[in-house]
Amino acid sequence: MAAPTRRLLRPTLFICDLQEKFRPAIHEFPKVVSTTQKLLRASQILSIPVFATTQLRAKLGETCPELQLDSAEGVKTQAHADKSAFSMWIPEVRRAFEALGNEKREVVIVGIESHICVTQTALDLLREGHKVYVLADGVSSCNPQEVPIALARLRAEGVVVTSSESFLYECMGDAGIGEFREISRLVREFSGQTKENLEGLCRL
Repeated sequence: MAAPTRRLLRPTLFICDLQEKFRPAIHEFPKVVSTTQKLLRASQILSIPVFATTQLRAKLGETCPELQLDSAEGVKTQAHADKSAFSMWIPEVRRAFEALGNEKREVVIVGIESHICVTQTALDLLREGHKVYVLADGVSSCNPQEVPIALARLRAEGVVVTSSESFLYECMGDAGIGEFREISRLVREFSGQTKENLEGLCRL
């Protein structure tokens, strides 16, 4: 029997504008951060490249410290860029993304806000021919009513709206791959938080 291969061959993680100053304003912000932490842990296990942005960092501050992006203990990003545009698909991110190769990729997006920066990033990536996933338990907005409107639009545009756990298992595709046990342990470790995140972000 042939050795199992992953279902998604070139997954890539985009983290959109998860900055500390947004914490008081965004609906269920800690749950978005929690899902992002799970994805970051998985990115280390599955060698998934990570891209992150901030929106007007000088005014709105740094990425949340608990994500530990580019810290000695955390995940090194391919790009951790500041922007004024709403979409993450800015020249600095695009150059680093294209340095990974010319193949089309499966891009999963978490962050804020669902109806602005997440939506515009997803539409730009679709236009470039990439497959785009948005995690319903990993995005939010200041006004919670905006979230289902944004997700409905993204589905209509061709984005796959799914959950973090579904995405991780789709990345693997087969329990026989070498990383399965480690991802399975990660899923169990986050099981309580995942339930809370789904209840807080996906019941609208």
